[in-house]
Amino acid sequence: MADGMDAYRSLDVPTLQGARPNMPTLVTFVGGVAMLYLARDVFLPIAIALLLTFALAPVATALRRAGFPRLLAVISTALIAFSLIAVVSLVIAVQVTQLARNIPAYQSNVVTKIEAMREASSGTGIVGRVSAIFERISREISRSETAAPAGEVATRPEPVLVEIYAPDHPIQVLTNLIAPLIAPVAMAGLVIVVVIFMLLEREDLRDRFIRLMGYGDLHRTTEALEDAGTRVGHYLLMQLVVNVLYGVPVAIGLWLIGIPNAVLWGLLAIIFRFVPYIGPIIAMILPLFLAVAVDSGWSMLVWTALLFVVMELVINNVVEPTLYGSKTGLSPLAIIVSAIFWAWIWGPVGLVLSTPLTVCLVVLGKHVPQFGFLQVLFGSDPVLAPHARLYQRLLAGDPDEATDQAEEILEDDYLIDYYDKVAIPALILAERDRARGVMSEEQRLRLADSGMALVANMGDIAAQEADDDDGESVLADDETGDTDAKVLSGEGARILCVGGRGELDDVTAAMLAQVLCVEGADAKAESFRQIDPSHIRALPIADLDTIVLCYLNQESTRQARFAVRRFKRISASLRVGVVMWSLDEQNAGGAEGPGPSGAALDADFLCTGMTAAAIAALTRAPAIPLAPPEKVRSRKRLVPERAKVVSLR
Repeated sequence: MADGMDAYRSLDVPTLQGARPNMPTLVTFVGGVAMLYLARDVFLPIAIALLLTFALAPVATALRRAGFPRLLAVISTALIAFSLIAVVSLVIAVQVTQLARNIPAYQSNVVTKIEAMREASSGTGIVGRVSAIFERISREISRSETAAPAGEVATRPEPVLVEIYAPDHPIQVLTNLIAPLIAPVAMAGLVIVVVIFMLLEREDLRDRFIRLMGYGDLHRTTEALEDAGTRVGHYLLMQLVVNVLYGVPVAIGLWLIGIPNAVLWGLLAIIFRFVPYIGPIIAMILPLFLAVAVDSGWSMLVWTALLFVVMELVINNVVEPTLYGSKTGLSPLAIIVSAIFWAWIWGPVGLVLSTPLTVCLVVLGKHVPQFGFLQVLFGSDPVLAPHARLYQRLLAGDPDEATDQAEEILEDDYLIDYYDKVAIPALILAERDRARGVMSEEQRLRLADSGMALVANMGDIAAQEADDDDGESVLADDETGDTDAKVLSGEGARILCVGGRGELDDVTAAMLAQVLCVEGADAKAESFRQIDPSHIRALPIADLDTIVLCYLNQESTRQARFAVRRFKRISASLRVGVVMWSLDEQNAGGAEGPGPSGAALDADFLCTGMTAAAIAALTRAPAIPLAPPEKVRSRKRLVPERAKVVSLR
């Protein structure tokens, strides 16, 4: 979350409102999907070869740096990789053949367990009753089908099953054996050839792709290629390492438990884990069924299930975060959706390739504006700034989710930082929408209530920060730039924070008061209604040191000046400050930015950010006296002049 905060600290409101990803038309999307589906025999080998090229390119590069010629490095890399794949395929084929021969020997155990389960569920149990009902229905149906019509005698004999056996010709047997292997072998050969040529012509293909994209985007294209190669290559390599660290212990554990063909199940576990989410489940189900068939009891099943559960916990919580974490840049939902999509387009092979293929699409959307929607749909990076997400949640009247988001940010930041960088900007967005007339009265009140609920939910965190004896205050009197500036303390300070013109201003006043309480001050918040002339005398001004007026609307300078002068007329020793909340990065943390100054408002201080407002409120300084009003000519003096003008006419 801290990284997401850093990524969006440079975003402002125009960026959020104006940046819209380019979406393809329906015709373009349907045409692309149809092309991938209809021409899958062409695209599938190319996709496999491309991903293998990404994975093998670092190996070929390392061999070239070791002194191997280009051709020898490429041939050696391809030979090692495809020889390893061939050996694994051969071992799997041998293990499957052996398993097929031993299956009849396990039939008796399976039948015995089924009979035991049937006996356990027979009698008065629900399963027994349901089974008896279905058996009775099936008997009645078979009896009605075989019964003779009325008046006829059922003399028709039962049909006899006749099977015609014709020995196959040797050529036909050979054809039946070879025909199913032609397509996989042909595809494997095409993939090998394409991978070799892609590794040999890698630089040339890169130059051609750059030329196709245009010289104007040379930097962007180069960055996209590097990003895609790094992400996909790193993912495939680390996923292979993780799967091996998963499959080898599984094979050893199954061998110790006594599961036949443990090597087969270990290899299948390595392969199936390339399939997101459902792959480990498939790899676990097959050994579990075999444990039921092999063991006369149930202990082998329990030990096998326990082995897979322990391995999944270790891999998911220790190995994967240590090796690569979430380097793919895909959201969990995107991985599931991409698995469904590519499995529908290209079958089981597409299911295995779904994650790396989607990674390539996300990289394309990250660097090519025309495909930016892919980054938005499938990427794991947040697409809204934290303050925009908070505004959306408050506008929807959901302070609970807003609190959850705040707690994630507060794991790394202080409460004052959260209010300054997230909460106040969110309320500024709300104030701008209110000023533009796009926010209804109901929405404004709901948002204000949600904001107050958020501040109340932050009370525990504020109390924790206030009770933290080891932590230092984040506020320092560094206006002079002195590195040895003393840390401000709010002990003994009596401060009142008041909303300026509306309910949204009241929320900001409550936030500022909570921050001041964290610093040890006796701070309270009041509604904007309390500065109305009919209620202002009810405020305990005599017991206060400072009053801070909070405004989200930058055009509220006239109202602010009237309120400041009103308070100072009541108590000349009272310090009165004004906070004009701003999104301007140059002034969000400072005071007296562009616009009216504190002197123009007759205020003791003028700030635009939370940190500056807290520092100014806690600073011990005498109040600035209220300037006397300017002398105005009396009405009696104007009357003769007016009369003189009339007489001249």
